[in-house]
Amino acid sequence: MIESTLDIRTKDGAMESFICRPERDQPHPAVLFLMDAPGIREELRDMARRLATVGYYVVLPNLYYRAGRDTFFGPTVLTKDDPEHVRMRAIRTKMTIPPVMEDVAAMLDFVDHQPEVKRGPVGVHGYCMSGPYALAAAARYPDRIAAAASFYGTWIVSDAQESPHLSLSKPKGELYIACAEHDDLAPLPMVEELRGLFENSGANGELEIYPGVHHGFAFPGRWCFDKPAAERHWERLLALYRRRLR
Repeated sequence: MIESTLDIRTKDGAMESFICRPERDQPHPAVLFLMDAPGIREELRDMARRLATVGYYVVLPNLYYRAGRDTFFGPTVLTKDDPEHVRMRAIRTKMTIPPVMEDVAAMLDFVDHQPEVKRGPVGVHGYCMSGPYALAAAARYPDRIAAAASFYGTWIVSDAQESPHLSLSKPKGELYIACAEHDDLAPLPMVEELRGLFENSGANGELEIYPGVHHGFAFPGRWCFDKPAAERHWERLLALYRRRLR
């Protein structure tokens, strides 16, 4: 495995990104791995490594780079009212889809210039706050992104002008949307509304509810980690990328 951390230039600065790829048999398809709200941490780097071991060039960017270089949080980031939680929320709540789409454009340009990356379709997947970003990216760049997955994405249906549900018919690639049965950030009535919108859009893909689990179930370090559901999420993601990234 080859790992590095480097800056991807965007119009707003330098986006620090963890890059992970196989040592042999290059070039490999590129995958953009978009972080959840607690931000970059070793748990996410390990997930990027797992993807790379099966043949992908993985880019894991720090989407909080606009708030300052090395914007990372401690282990209490998910503890309500903790200073780390307050600091994270102050940054998270300012993030909207349009600037992140500019970041995706910068990542696509970056991978296009890497000799280790196979020319052709790109995959993108996101967790939590980045679930909507992954779906929006598939709609914004339909000729580049052939596969996009959202795992317990938050507020995919909203009254925001750029809400991803408004663009479900635009992607040309395949979409996969995974929702947790218990999720205050994507409650079941919203999920069922999204299912109807998804089916009526004619989009290629699937929306799946994971029964009995909570938001964050795929993260090994989270209290709600559910190993069977987490492995199912890997199965679904890897199958999606095998089908679409050739």
